Amino acid sequence: MSKLTTGSFSIEDLESVQITIENIVGAAKEAAAEEDLGPMGPTPFPGIATLRDWSFTLFDRYEPVYTPMCDQCCYCTFGPCNLEGNKRGACGIDMKGQTAREFFLRCITGCACHSAHGRHLLNHIIDLFGEDMPINMGASNVIAPNIQLVTGRQPKTLGDLKPMMEYVEEELGQLLATIHAGQEGAAIDYDNKSMLAGILDHVGMEVSDLAQVTALGFPKSDPDVPLVEVGMGTIDPSKPTIIAIGHNVAGVTYIMDYMEDNDLTEKMEIGGLCCTAFDMTRYKREDQKAPYAKIVGTISKELKVVRSGIPDVIVLDEQCVRADLVVEGQKLNIPIIASNDKIMYGLPDRTNDDVDAIIADITSGAIPGCVMLDYDKLGELVPRLALEMAPLREGISSIPTDEEMEALVGKCADCGECKLACPEELDIPEAMAAAKEGDLNALEALHDLCVGCRRCEQVCNKGIPVLDVIEKAAQKAIAEEKGLVRAGRGQVSDAEIRAEGLNLVMGTTPGVIAIIGCSNYPAGSKDVYNIAEELLNRNYLVAVSGCSAMDIGMYKDDDGKTLYERFPGRFERGNILNTGSCVSNAHISGTAHKVAAIFAGRNLSGNLAEIADYTLTRVGAVGLAWGAYSQKAAAIGTGCNMYGIPAVLGPHSSKYRRALIAKNYDESKWKVYDSRDGSEMSIPPAPEFLITTAETWQEACIMMAKNCIRPSDNNMGRSIKLSNWMELSQKFLGIMPEDWWRYVRHEADIPLSKREALLKILEADHGWEIDWKKKKIISGPKIKFDVSAQPTNLKRLCKEA
Repeated sequence: MSKLTTGSFSIEDLESVQITIENIVGAAKEAAAEEDLGPMGPTPFPGIATLRDWSFTLFDRYEPVYTPMCDQCCYCTFGPCNLEGNKRGACGIDMKGQTAREFFLRCITGCACHSAHGRHLLNHIIDLFGEDMPINMGASNVIAPNIQLVTGRQPKTLGDLKPMMEYVEEELGQLLATIHAGQEGAAIDYDNKSMLAGILDHVGMEVSDLAQVTALGFPKSDPDVPLVEVGMGTIDPSKPTIIAIGHNVAGVTYIMDYMEDNDLTEKMEIGGLCCTAFDMTRYKREDQKAPYAKIVGTISKELKVVRSGIPDVIVLDEQCVRADLVVEGQKLNIPIIASNDKIMYGLPDRTNDDVDAIIADITSGAIPGCVMLDYDKLGELVPRLALEMAPLREGISSIPTDEEMEALVGKCADCGECKLACPEELDIPEAMAAAKEGDLNALEALHDLCVGCRRCEQVCNKGIPVLDVIEKAAQKAIAEEKGLVRAGRGQVSDAEIRAEGLNLVMGTTPGVIAIIGCSNYPAGSKDVYNIAEELLNRNYLVAVSGCSAMDIGMYKDDDGKTLYERFPGRFERGNILNTGSCVSNAHISGTAHKVAAIFAGRNLSGNLAEIADYTLTRVGAVGLAWGAYSQKAAAIGTGCNMYGIPAVLGPHSSKYRRALIAKNYDESKWKVYDSRDGSEMSIPPAPEFLITTAETWQEACIMMAKNCIRPSDNNMGRSIKLSNWMELSQKFLGIMPEDWWRYVRHEADIPLSKREALLKILEADHGWEIDWKKKKIISGPKIKFDVSAQPTNLKRLCKEA
C-alpha cells in the first residue's frame, strides 16, 4: 500500500462499513521510522539474493577452499552416495556442493541458537516490562548498529525489536529449506547463504543483548565495570550450592531475586558455567556493585564440577550444556532442573505442580529432577531445594579417597587406548605410570589440558574413571583455581568511537583483536591468555566475550595480577574490554559499523555492502575463535566475514571444512577503485584471508598482526603494523616474513629502527632504487602512498558513477 501521513477524516450516515486500521498504523510507523533515520541504503531486510553481489565480490578475491572430511553424502534415502573423484550423488550434487552445504548447515544452526535465545528473552522481557519500554544501551545514539545496518531500522523500544526477530526467523526458514535434497547445488551459492546466515546471527545476538541490557539492570557501555571471581576454587563447598549452566539468564534471575528477598546471598553459593555465568554477574549491577554470583568456568569444566560433588542443585537453560548431566547427576544425588524447553532431558514436567510436592519427590529420590518452565516457581524451587539437598549430599563426590586412588592407578594396564581416544591426545598412560610410582604431578598437569569429555573412560579396559583420577591429583590446584574477569560492559559508547576512530582508520592503533569462542581445545585457555597478553603489550585493542573472556582471567603474571587488573577496559589501544556473554559478540561487530557511521559519517541504514567495504579497506580488525567448538562460532565468524572482518580459527576448526583464502601473489586480485574519480588503484595483499585456521597460538598472533594491515594506513600506522608483524615473526618463527616488502609504499612505512637494513634488502633482493644520501626510495614500490586516496571495492561509490 502507499505510504500514509497522519491526519483525520470522518464518515457520516453510512451503514455496514468495516474499517481495518492495522496496516494504516503499521505504514505510519514505518514512515516515521524512515523519517527519523534519514536516507535509506539499497539493501534493507535482505533476502538470499539481495547481497549476493557483495558476497561474490568477496569470493572473487577470497576463494572458498573446501576440505571434505568424508566422500559420502547421507542426506536422503537415495544415499549414501559416493562423491569421490568428481562423482555426483543421486540428486546431482558434487563434493564441493556437499561440503559447502555442510558448512552452511553449521552456520544456520549457530544462527538459530542465538536468534531463538533472542526470541525467548525478548518475549519474556516484553511480558514483564511492556513493548513501550525504551531501549537503553548507555551513552550511545547508534544503539543497534547490526540491526540498523541489516534492516535499515533503528529500534527505539522493546516492541520495535519484534519485527527484527520476525525477519530473522523468516529468512532462517528460507535458508533451511535450501538444504533439502533437490534444492541448491552450487557450492558458491551455499557460501552466499552462509554469509546471510552469519549476518542474521549478529542481528539475533544484538536483539538478545539489547533486551536484557535494557531491562535487567546490566552495565551500559561502562568501561569500569567491577571484577568478578572466576574458577572452580571460587565456590565455597561448605555452603549449599546452586550451579547454573547454559546461555539464557532469564530463569536464573528469579532464583537470584528469591535469594536476595530471603537474605540467602551470604548463606549459599550460586555459580555458573558458560555464558549464563556472565549474565548472572551482570544482573542488577549497572551501579557497579561487585556481584555475589560466581563464574565457575567454561563448558570444559561442566563434568569436572559435577564429579566434584560441589553442586547441590544444577539448573539448566539452553546451549552448551552436556547431554549426560542427568545421568551424571544421578550418580551423586544431584538433582537437575531444566528451565527451558530446548533442553528437557526426558525429565517430568512439573511446571503446574506445587513446589513443596516437587521438593518432596526430588529429596526422596522418586525423580532425578524436573522441568520447571514457570519462572516464579523456579525462583523458589531451586534455592529451597539446594538448602534441602545440601545435608543429604554431604560428603558425596566422585573424587576417590587416597586408598581408592592408589587402587585405581594400580589397575592401569598401559594399553594406550585412553590416549588414542582423547581428542587432545593427552599422554594419560605416561601420567598413570608416574602415579604408580607415587608422582601425581603429571596427572595434576592434565587437569588444565583436559576438556572433560570422558572419552578416555569409555574405552578403558579396566573401567578406570580417568577423569576422577585426574581431578583427585589436581585437588590442591582446583582449590586455588581463582581468577578475575571484568564483568560484561555492554556496547562501546559513541564517545569512545569518536576518540579512537581516527587511530583505527589511520593505523596508529595497530588493530582491534576480537577473541571469542569456547575452550574445548588443547591448552586452549592458556593459549588465549598468551595471545591477549602478547597483543596488549604491543598496544593492540583487545575485545573479548564469552568463554574466552573467562579463560583469559584464569592466569596471572609474576605479581599475581590478571590481564583485567593490568589493562583498563576502555575502547582504546592497549586496553582489554569484555563486552559480556556470547550474544554480546554483536557489540564487537557493531563497533566496526559504528566507526564507519560515527567517525566517517557513512549512512548505516540498510547499507551493508558500503559499510562492510569500509571496514575491509580501512578498519584493522581481526577476529579469533581459537576453539571454534560450536556451530555458533561458525556463524559468528562468517557474519564477521560478510562485514569485512577476517577471522582466525583454532586448529580444530578445519573440521568445519571451509576457508576463504586469497592468493597474495595474484596482483589482479589486489586492485580496488579510488572513489574520488573511479580510477583503479593497487592495494597490498591484506587482509589475505577472510577465514582460515592456525595451528599454534604463536602462528595466530603473526597472522592477526599481518591481517590488521589496511590500504588506508598512513605512514606511521603502516610502520607500526609492519614492526609488530616482523617482530612477532622473528620472535616465534625465527625468520623475517618473506613478503614484507609488498606492504612498503614509501620509506616512511619502514620501521625506523630497521630502516637502513631493510632498504638494503629492497635494493639487493628486489631491485629497488635507493637514494642513500637521503635514505629515500626512488623507485620500486608497486603501490604509491596517497593519504587522500579513497579505496573501495564498490564501483557505485565512485563519484563518476
